[in-house]
Amino acid sequence: MKAHITLLLILSILLSCSRKKPSIADRINYDKGYDYLEASKKDSAFKYLNKAKDDFIQKGHPSYAGNCLVLMGIIQCEAGDFYGAQETALSAIRFLDKKKDSVEIVSNYNNLGISCQKLKDYKRAAEFYKQASIYAQDSIKRFTLLNNMAVSYAYLRKYNKAIDIYNSILSSNIERKSVIFSKVYDNLAFAKFKQNAQYDAEYELNEAFQIREKLKDHDGLNASFSHLTEYFENRDSTKALFYAKKMFQTAIINKSPDDKLEALQKIIQLEKPENIKTTFKQYQNLKDSLETARNKSKNQFALERYDSEKLKRENVEKDNNILKLLIGVATLIVLIIFIIIGYRRRQLKLKQEKEIEIKNTQLKMSKKVHDVVANGIYQVMTKIENQQDFDRDKALDELEFVYEKSRDISYDKIGEEKEFSKVISELIASFNNETVKTFTAGNSTMIWEPISATVKEEVYQMIRELMVNMKKHSHASHVAVKFEKINNRVEIQYKDNGIGISGDLVYKNGLRNTASRIEAINGTITFDTKIEKGLKVNLSFPAS
Repeated sequence: MKAHITLLLILSILLSCSRKKPSIADRINYDKGYDYLEASKKDSAFKYLNKAKDDFIQKGHPSYAGNCLVLMGIIQCEAGDFYGAQETALSAIRFLDKKKDSVEIVSNYNNLGISCQKLKDYKRAAEFYKQASIYAQDSIKRFTLLNNMAVSYAYLRKYNKAIDIYNSILSSNIERKSVIFSKVYDNLAFAKFKQNAQYDAEYELNEAFQIREKLKDHDGLNASFSHLTEYFENRDSTKALFYAKKMFQTAIINKSPDDKLEALQKIIQLEKPENIKTTFKQYQNLKDSLETARNKSKNQFALERYDSEKLKRENVEKDNNILKLLIGVATLIVLIIFIIIGYRRRQLKLKQEKEIEIKNTQLKMSKKVHDVVANGIYQVMTKIENQQDFDRDKALDELEFVYEKSRDISYDKIGEEKEFSKVISELIASFNNETVKTFTAGNSTMIWEPISATVKEEVYQMIRELMVNMKKHSHASHVAVKFEKINNRVEIQYKDNGIGISGDLVYKNGLRNTASRIEAINGTITFDTKIEKGLKVNLSFPAS
């Protein structure tokens, strides 16, 4: 990734030399951003490049604006903001001239390919790498992009297509002891092994490794160690563990947290049971730290773009006061019309609600019986099973609590007597045991302050339903529930690594109740059953 930024610095110099420069006043922010980028102060570089982009658009220098966006997209990609990087890179395309800006276009499409590959959208990644290779004028750069495209095909398990590309590159008489040769040669051997687990790739993988070692190609060495680890995983676990640890050491030298995480995952799979706990803790700490840093960067980039757009809006408003007044009058008229229409619709809705009130009441009572009695007893059972110090008196207290609530299931005070964030945390934690680890993120008091007691009750029951279903059916070992407040909506993401849901989604009692509850609070629920492993459920509802 460092090479990625270096390439863009070079193209920025070429851009300055090959085209008519903006005036010194027009490029003040651009020069500042460029200086910060050279100093590896990427947050500041992003800020000034974003300002420079607006300057160049306003002054009529589209190529420079496109250059700024390309650099900004690469900064976002390196910071782990892959969706933001895609958005920025795609917006750069309209400012770039296909005939004059080939260097920038290559870097931009390559960055789109990297972002898609990080998000496991390998089909689109291959398409972007192909686009980049079309504009690449340097043969080594073109071979590198074709290699990246072949890697995407390999991830898609289109091994024949990937192998054909690798062979076509190697048949181009490239220097055998070069970085690009060792990269393609290593990937070709690994693709053959992935296509056929019986393929003997050891000699080729070691040959590529030796070339990289002589060239001191640390990024390449990391890839070699990764491939050798996977190759020996089912052949010689001792060798596999050795190479996994070498990969971790190389990732430290490269200052690559993603590669360190990958290496630790491999070590955990291969390590002796008595050593796994320490390695897993190291993995979890690194993962949490990396996620925190990337979320911080994502928020900073988003706020910077937001502030920039806000400033532009304010400037437009100052220059168009009359238009603003007319828009305000028109908005008021439209608002009055909508109020009239809304009032009539409200009257019709009230009439319809009265007609189905009895049906809704029956459904609510049915859900209460299921959630309060069935799930309540199951939660007590889970606590007794998971907590060795859960004594008899406490169990009786819990059952008595369920009994009292079953006597009056028409009303529940969940979230009123106790701080709701703690209630939710304790609910999720109650399913934690030696085989299942639960994690909670973002469950702050501020999220729940504007939420009514009725909505809290529905949320509590939905989360408990998901956790009970996990305990009964998923065989998961890790469960994570993340809470966020975005644009006046509460977003809840449930994710586990269990067996997931095979085939089409079937709404049985539990899922039907959950879907009914989310609709009752004007929310939405989506089930992602196409992830590689486990189940991902997203709940969203208004915060007020």
